[in-house]
Amino acid sequence: MTSELPTALEIRPILGLPDVSPGDDVAALMLDRVERVLWADGSHGLATGDVVVITSKIVSKAEGRVVVGTDRETDRDAVIAAETTRVVASRVASPGQPPTQIVQTKHGLVLAAAGVDASNTEPNTLVLLPEDPDRSAASIRAVIAARTGVNVGVVITDTMGRPWRIGLMDMAIGAAGIKVLDDHRGRHDAHGNELAMTVTAIADEIASAAELVKGKLSNLPIAVVRGLGPHVLNANDNGTGAVALVRPPDEDLFSLGTAEAIAQGRRDAIRMRRTVRAFGAAPVERSRLLAAINLANTAPAPHHTKPCRFIILDEPIIRTQLLVAMSEQWARDLRELEGFDDHEVARRLARGDVLREAPSIVLAFVDVAASHAYADDRRRTAERDMFVAAGGAAIENLLIALAADSLGSAWISSSIFCADVVLDLLELPRSWVPLGAIAIGNPATTPTPHD
Repeated sequence: MTSELPTALEIRPILGLPDVSPGDDVAALMLDRVERVLWADGSHGLATGDVVVITSKIVSKAEGRVVVGTDRETDRDAVIAAETTRVVASRVASPGQPPTQIVQTKHGLVLAAAGVDASNTEPNTLVLLPEDPDRSAASIRAVIAARTGVNVGVVITDTMGRPWRIGLMDMAIGAAGIKVLDDHRGRHDAHGNELAMTVTAIADEIASAAELVKGKLSNLPIAVVRGLGPHVLNANDNGTGAVALVRPPDEDLFSLGTAEAIAQGRRDAIRMRRTVRAFGAAPVERSRLLAAINLANTAPAPHHTKPCRFIILDEPIIRTQLLVAMSEQWARDLRELEGFDDHEVARRLARGDVLREAPSIVLAFVDVAASHAYADDRRRTAERDMFVAAGGAAIENLLIALAADSLGSAWISSSIFCADVVLDLLELPRSWVPLGAIAIGNPATTPTPHD
């Protein structure tokens, strides 16, 4: 195939087509009327290299893709759901009205209402998209070739909206015998620059051009485009079909609408919080730590207080001193209170390696200074537990916020078991209750969500 451009295009509608019913032969209906088409050079009918552009609705009707019901709105919702593989975006235009849904169909198409249409069809009927638009296009092309001996391309279209743009336009949902994409990558422009991104959707351009003469209200569902010979394939080659225009999911940067993406993020936020013990060497920007701590402090707390305290342990000398002091305390406890030998002590202490290796450490505390001073031990204990619970909520907020920012974290309880060591070395008030240390960094591998 060459990449030469046509010097001119002519587009003619097919006039006089009747309403299409199930079982009709769309190609035959068109061919019975195509000789009425008069071209600028005085010729009539079809010629090799022409492209026949057909609105999908008449193809669907001919193939029996029509649902008959008693309540169009109720039936429409059920039919759309049956044709939908996933909802991409929803929007309620006004209170009390059903939402407009942008969905993906089994064809891979993303469009409003799964292409289910109630316009230009009998009352209480709904028209679905063709089952296999590419196969439909190939069948129509074969009939044209058999009856006329002319090699044409066929494009089947449907109307769609477009992200970021107002207004609808026709796009190709089925194609046969036409080069649907023209890949310019590797070619050079007039200035010698190599093109790296440009892939032109030829079939979509043909669909929208033909729609300029078909229209939505004129009952002209078929048009013929002349001048696209370089894009029409050999008679025995139907090409990739319009399915090649569907962007693969792994290349789709906008697979969800804004509201749906936010909702998905909310659902995934907790599941993405995983304990990460292996980090990359890159440091964590202080601004990201502060942002996560700010979110941590939105957790509920007793008596309208703000009792949670976080220390970013970013001074290397103090960090080393604290980790060594906590290790020494833990080792003494293991030897003197548990009776462990040196091998077992070393094995247990190795669990704290994540704190020595993490790019950042945040120490968590809850300040119980604002707790109520009850006269009895039972309520004083309950009051302290309430503040500690609030601190736990703040830590969970912190861990989720870090995960949402693609940072890994591991909550390590060691400071709880070395409370006096931590408070003394850092010269902190005795009302501060240590709630553990959080190792933070960029994950060495991408965490997977919780089941």
